Amino acid sequence: MKQLILTIVSVIALSFVSSSQKWKLVWSDEFNYKGLPDSTKWTGEVGGHGWGNNEAQFYTGIRKENARVENGKLIIEARKENWEGKNYTSARLITKNKGDWQYGKIEVKAKIPKGRGTWPAIWMLGSTTPLKWPDDGEIDIMEHVGFHQGYIHASIHCKKYNHVIGTQKTDTTYLKDCSEKFHIYGVEWSKDSVKISVDHKVYFSFANEHSSYDAWPFDNKMFLILNIAVGGNWGGQKGIDEKIWPQKMEIDYVRVWQKK
Repeated sequence: MKQLILTIVSVIALSFVSSSQKWKLVWSDEFNYKGLPDSTKWTGEVGGHGWGNNEAQFYTGIRKENARVENGKLIIEARKENWEGKNYTSARLITKNKGDWQYGKIEVKAKIPKGRGTWPAIWMLGSTTPLKWPDDGEIDIMEHVGFHQGYIHASIHCKKYNHVIGTQKTDTTYLKDCSEKFHIYGVEWSKDSVKISVDHKVYFSFANEHSSYDAWPFDNKMFLILNIAVGGNWGGQKGIDEKIWPQKMEIDYVRVWQKK
């Protein structure tokens, strides 16, 4: 019996070593500094044109009121304030041209906001220039709409499968405490599949059907986006609660691995 237990332990240990040796950390931000987000890793997008979803916020770039690092966390904050003709401000941080990857594993440890009208997301777009949406691909690692508290959504979009034509590939999982505790939102993708997880449990998979670019643009390099939208076609379906602001998404770390 003792020998059997030792054998089992050895197999588990070897499996763990094999798994850890498979991946190499290639990019990360641990947010172990203070002030504005690291400009060598993040760009703050600017604009209030609705972002294709009739969103109500103006993204102010990298402005400390909307994007800052404090107490070891990245804070993205949506605020109720007048700015460039909009009634709300927020931040949308991207890694394009500073972090673009073909295949890999990404994990973002985050605590997300709550309240009707909030629409936080952790997602990716193709790094093509110019970007043609949805043709060049979108991977939604985490989306949450405040009128549907606790339900975490994962999706992919491409020309063949997207929400505009009602063919998007998507799934949902429930996290009762997603706005009270940090959880790890992850994606692992290769030339064959995209798998999305919460706390390392995969709940959405999309396989490459090997048909055409219309159905699989995910051989493109892709970049990461962190943002809180306000209202919009989905986030604002039940209106916006004007009494809940400001609302924050806190990110403990972002880590990217690729196969060795």
